[in-house]
Amino acid sequence: MTTGSLTVVGLGPGNPDQMSPEAAAAVTVAEDFFGYFPYIDRLNLRPDQRRHASDNREELARARTALEMAAGGGKVCVVSGGDPGVFAMAAAVCEAIDEGPALWREIDFSVVPGITAMLAVAAKAGAPLGHDFCAISLSNNLKPWDVIEKRLVAAATAGFVMAFYNPISKARPHQLGEAFDILRAHLPGTVPVIFGRAAGRPDEAIRIVPLAEATGDMADMATCVIVGTAETRLIERENRRPIVYSPRYFRGAGA
Repeated sequence: MTTGSLTVVGLGPGNPDQMSPEAAAAVTVAEDFFGYFPYIDRLNLRPDQRRHASDNREELARARTALEMAAGGGKVCVVSGGDPGVFAMAAAVCEAIDEGPALWREIDFSVVPGITAMLAVAAKAGAPLGHDFCAISLSNNLKPWDVIEKRLVAAATAGFVMAFYNPISKARPHQLGEAFDILRAHLPGTVPVIFGRAAGRPDEAIRIVPLAEATGDMADMATCVIVGTAETRLIERENRRPIVYSPRYFRGAGA
């Protein structure tokens, strides 16, 4: 059987100007598109290109269906917002290939990167990721909450800036607030927290507050939250949003 191709494409945070030329080229040559409804809706597809949209909790089923089509010779594109390798579809497709039939391993498989949410939000705020940082999904759909708690403590005590994905949902309205409570036990209350919603899009909202004042209701699922460290600095500006940055050097306690 002739196998086709499957490309996982990152569309960026939502602003068309932040979609890479490589991603745009991959969209041009593909025939069938799989993805979450809002991401598929970002594409201006031709009449000869077909869309297969599904819900955001159907990642593995979506990946398997896309692989089946590619194994049959199709030119398939699986789309993600942001970067497909950051809590997104690239891992789901790899998981499906790993657990699937041998034929899926013969598919011409590639991943096209995109600007992920934490990079878009960080750019709007200044340079909060200027030193060591990590990304943590606060969703406990695929891992237990006690694991998330341990990672929060480890990251805070190690001095990492943290970017939170999936900070809150209707099913998890309390977890972001609990995360802030955990961090307040290990970080100064003055540490800046950046709430970046829809960065780069018309409904963009960027808010910066100290950790002592951060609450869970300041975010929704469209928000990426960045928590600084004791080293992260705030540059106040008259009549302008402050600039947040983490120095490239590390001075440490008592420096």
